[in-house]
Amino acid sequence: MKANPILLQKKYCRVVELFAKLQGITLDAALEFFYCSEVYQLIRDGVSDMHCMSDAYLAEELKQEYKAKYNNIHN
Repeated sequence: MKANPILLQKKYCRVVELFAKLQGITLDAALEFFYCSEVYQLIRDGVSDMHCMSDAYLAEELKQEYKAKYNNIHN
């Protein structure tokens, strides 16, 4: 299912802001990571109605993806 593009943009904004707070990174860094993330691709493509998940859930998913990516780089 595809969501309204304007509503998706607002959702992205809220999720990125929350992710930045959770991860303790700048909004710019959070936004850059978000647009390269699997979470973004799933939301954008309408997979499993990810856009219907709460902002907190999506921010937590981003946090998990961020940790997995950067733990692999540093190990």
